[in-house]
Amino acid sequence: MSTPTSSYSYSPSTCYLERGELIKQGAEAKVFALSSLFPPPKIYNPSSPSSSSSSSTPSSSGVIIKYRFPKQYRHPSLDASLTASRLTFEARSLARAAKYGVTVPRVLWVDEKGGCIGLEKVEGWSVREVLGGGAEGEMEYQDEEEIELDIDTNDDERDVDVQGEGEVEEGNEGWDKLRELGVGRDHLMRSIGSALAKLHLTTIIHGDLTTSNMMIRLTPDNKSQPYEIVLIDFGLSSTAQFPENYAVDLYVLERAFASTHPKSEKLYAGVLEAYAKGLGEKKWKPIETKLKEVRKRGRKRDMTG
Repeated sequence: MSTPTSSYSYSPSTCYLERGELIKQGAEAKVFALSSLFPPPKIYNPSSPSSSSSSSTPSSSGVIIKYRFPKQYRHPSLDASLTASRLTFEARSLARAAKYGVTVPRVLWVDEKGGCIGLEKVEGWSVREVLGGGAEGEMEYQDEEEIELDIDTNDDERDVDVQGEGEVEEGNEGWDKLRELGVGRDHLMRSIGSALAKLHLTTIIHGDLTTSNMMIRLTPDNKSQPYEIVLIDFGLSSTAQFPENYAVDLYVLERAFASTHPKSEKLYAGVLEAYAKGLGEKKWKPIETKLKEVRKRGRKRDMTG
């Protein structure tokens, strides 16, 4: 009887990849989700269902595995070296960020040979989900008639947030939960800005700041702060040396707001306000100057194609 062959080269993470559920795939990596590192038990005591259920369901949350699969267009030795260095840097960035108080997923293991990094699964909603945006990078356009119609619509007929800013989609689980806690969009934007300031104070650049890479996790044990912003996906992170590095990071997020959440674009000012406050005027001023320059270059690139 022949045993089934795995599609993954053998490594300590192979068994987890085979059991995991593929939830996302990009050009560089595949992301798998596992409810537990341990498989369901095959032997249990039927007379004590409570004990068997507790053993099969771990107290910890699930696991996310990012698998950087081999690239056929690169030499195997170069590919292995790049994969190992990127995984190592991602793990170090997450560890450094956590050390300085930035809320990020815990690193569970790094398998350089297998191209995998195991991370804590963050329970909650992405900021993109809560704001009701489409897919990242998709531009949303409105006709002039539609814009005029939105302006003329009676505010009483809309679902408006606690702060009275912006329109909110119905049936949004994450937003409904935040609204129950008395959290409005302005508060959410300030929380995002404060989280980014904390990150940049560690000299770490995220490299891919989008609303999909920010999770909202409820914190029921913390009465003063009912939720927290968790920054995820540090695969493109790097260490900053100049104010322009931070400015580019902010500009990437600004473009994500403009393209994915056009109705929330104005609220991005709240993100920058909280970011500047968290960073301090001395550090913010040179970054603000560079951000204006980066915006000009971005507009010029858009016009010239």
